[in-house]
Amino acid sequence: MPAGAPGPVDESDTGGGLRAALSGLTTRGRSFLAAGVAAAVCAYVLGQGDLLRVGLLLAVLPLICATVLHRTRCTVSGSRRLSPSRVPAGSEARVHLRMDNASRLKTGMLMLQDRVPYVLGPRPRFVLDRVEPGGVREVSYRVRSDLRGRYPLGPLQLQLSDPFGMCELTRSFSAYETLVVIPRTEPLPALRTAGAASGYGEGGQSSLALAGEDDIIPRGYRHGDDLRRVHWRSTARHGELMVRREEQPQRARCTVLLDTRRTAYEGAGPGSAFEWAVSGAASALVHMLERGFSVRLLTDEGSAVPGESADGFAGPSQESADSAGLMMDTLAVVDHSDGGGLSRAYDVLRGSNEGLLVAFFGDLDEEQTAVAARMRQRTRGAVAFVLDGDDWARGEAAVTGAPAADRLRLLREAGWTAVAVPPGAELARLWGQAGQEGTGAGPSGAGSATGQTGGWS
Repeated sequence: MPAGAPGPVDESDTGGGLRAALSGLTTRGRSFLAAGVAAAVCAYVLGQGDLLRVGLLLAVLPLICATVLHRTRCTVSGSRRLSPSRVPAGSEARVHLRMDNASRLKTGMLMLQDRVPYVLGPRPRFVLDRVEPGGVREVSYRVRSDLRGRYPLGPLQLQLSDPFGMCELTRSFSAYETLVVIPRTEPLPALRTAGAASGYGEGGQSSLALAGEDDIIPRGYRHGDDLRRVHWRSTARHGELMVRREEQPQRARCTVLLDTRRTAYEGAGPGSAFEWAVSGAASALVHMLERGFSVRLLTDEGSAVPGESADGFAGPSQESADSAGLMMDTLAVVDHSDGGGLSRAYDVLRGSNEGLLVAFFGDLDEEQTAVAARMRQRTRGAVAFVLDGDDWARGEAAVTGAPAADRLRLLREAGWTAVAVPPGAELARLWGQAGQEGTGAGPSGAGSATGQTGGWS
């Protein structure tokens, strides 16, 4: 549900019958009922009429309270609202609860309890004073999680009691909301690699647009078009006003590749290598969208989040905000894959020239390094952040071992700008380092190819 939108209102359930109401008798109510029955039995044995009347009063009072409470409980409604409904890990969201008394009678003491997953904090409980007819009570509480994911909130439980404290009924509203905790994102510096263009495609790519230079393919006239662009020959042939199209630069593309292979990472938790890679992918997505790129999220399994275009790319326009949000929602729940290779992702990338490729890799063996090297051939620029599993398992940075150094060397020889990621490193610093390496690389370095158009801006 969007932040600030009113939550659904659920009317109380009238099912359950009187038996459910009697099961809600409190200790006081059960004591009165037992005392009344005992007094009635003693009065019958002793032949005391006054004692019988007292026993009947004691026994009937909790039954009357349970019946009245059962018949009046359908007049309370509730709603929930999240603000916001999507938050980064480690940030707080506020949950607003609202209770409405739709009856013509004042309610008794109310106790609210909302069900939340334990990772969001303790279960909130609120005690509300009696609500007047048509009255409203609003309360709120905060939730926070250091772990990304989708967390259901609800159902809301309401406990009603009668004025004498004889009976308490607990019911649950059916509505619930979902809090999406997305990965943390880090602001990244605006950089430019050698041969890279801005998000609007300074590399010379172009596509048909709606206004500008002449083109032999006309289109129908639209309100606001310049009459000087009317194509009279096509107008005469079609019998309606036709205008000339123009060309405009094509928006540069960027694919963010996230390696989720289970064998590529060790450890778990907020400080693990896999969580760093997920957070890095989210930061790259946000940054490239802000720089004007059309962005696509791709995993090692070859699955891309559906975007506004047929090939899954989402642009920075307001219309594509839902696609970008869907990417972040996907990263909120992404988990390890059981696949052992990057071949599926390579199959997706080799279909066409995809502009800039930003990849977050775990451990790479010789075979997967070769596959990653081939990915570079299908892009205009490629940057790889490689996490060494052994270093992250130890929790400390070490001198890069020979196998890991060989992997980085092979990627660089293939044209990648490859950066090793030590434990706990800041992505912004590594991002700047990658930019410096890309601009200063030699003929075999990343970013050195002439005419690349997918770089950073």
